[in-house]
Amino acid sequence: MKKVLFATTALIATASMAAAEVRISGYGRFGLGYTSGSDARTAGGVQVTGGYPNNGNEQAINGASKSQIISRMRLQFDMSTETDGGVALGGRIRTESDTGQSSASQTVLWSAPRFYATVGGFTLGVGNIIGAFEGVPGAYLETRSAGNGLDGMQFVSHVGNVNNEYFNWDYFDSDGVGFNGVEALYSAGAFSAHVSYSVDDGSAAVTSLPNPAPVGSGAVTALNRKRSAVNLAYTFGDWTAAVGFQDSNYRFEDKAFVSIAGQLGQFGVRLAYADNDGIDKFGLYGNMDIGAASNIVLWVTSEDAVSATDVANGRNDNRDAIATSNQQEGTSYGINYSYDLGGGASFEAGAQRSSYGNTQVQAGAVFSF
Repeated sequence: MKKVLFATTALIATASMAAAEVRISGYGRFGLGYTSGSDARTAGGVQVTGGYPNNGNEQAINGASKSQIISRMRLQFDMSTETDGGVALGGRIRTESDTGQSSASQTVLWSAPRFYATVGGFTLGVGNIIGAFEGVPGAYLETRSAGNGLDGMQFVSHVGNVNNEYFNWDYFDSDGVGFNGVEALYSAGAFSAHVSYSVDDGSAAVTSLPNPAPVGSGAVTALNRKRSAVNLAYTFGDWTAAVGFQDSNYRFEDKAFVSIAGQLGQFGVRLAYADNDGIDKFGLYGNMDIGAASNIVLWVTSEDAVSATDVANGRNDNRDAIATSNQQEGTSYGINYSYDLGGGASFEAGAQRSSYGNTQVQAGAVFSF
């Protein structure tokens, strides 16, 4: 994305610091969306829900419209300086606001900061970290939203998202406290590595997780969830292979991921697989440029069923054969079209059919600065 430098070098009145800069960048997006809500079901008089953040049942529960105005504005502030010894020190903070169906979703929110120190190919990050599982190459779509359409459409296309247990890993939280942690990133030539560790001592992010119940009987509480993650990637020619792992003391958060992505002539292709603590999910992805300004991304994923043992231990139920489940087992697929308008702007349109029966369509404009 094109980034405009709003504030240039400022003098620092110390002997140890050379120069500092503040950069402001961001993006805006706006358009229209449609959600079918065709999967609204009841079992025993109780509304069945599934998907992230909802699967269309919002229409049945509170009468929300199937059509929506979609918009977001994000500003990102990057601050950096360099010591006389050549160490780059910096930080990042964001603010953003979405327009949604409720006034609560239109609140302007700030992120917690991420701090870093970089020398050569090594970076140490602290605070609202990126997270090694979040940063593994080959996990997201090759689109402006990193998912389908304007806002990602719940990122059903990500093989790490299964069974209503979406984004249960560390990531830079753009509108909250994030996952307080430490991470190390290293790159040398074709090789890259990323290791992260976080501890949450009772923030809202923990209590909102799909399965906050800890392993064991009282050995771990909701006040000390810990996550460790690592990813490794290697590029050879036009291809990149990557693996990622996460270990957590919370139930159903252990993950393993592998992907390979590259070029076959004018076509970009990617395969991805994740073992989500016993639930396999596979993804096949392709993209192609059409002329000088257009691009199409196609994708399909397949999510396996949860085990009956895990369900008995309190895990969400995604099995199609169970009436009370979220029924996310099965195949999802979608298409995204992008047309470059120039000046950092593009027209984006996407459609998808999720395994739980919901159809979504979105179209609008995205511009970066």
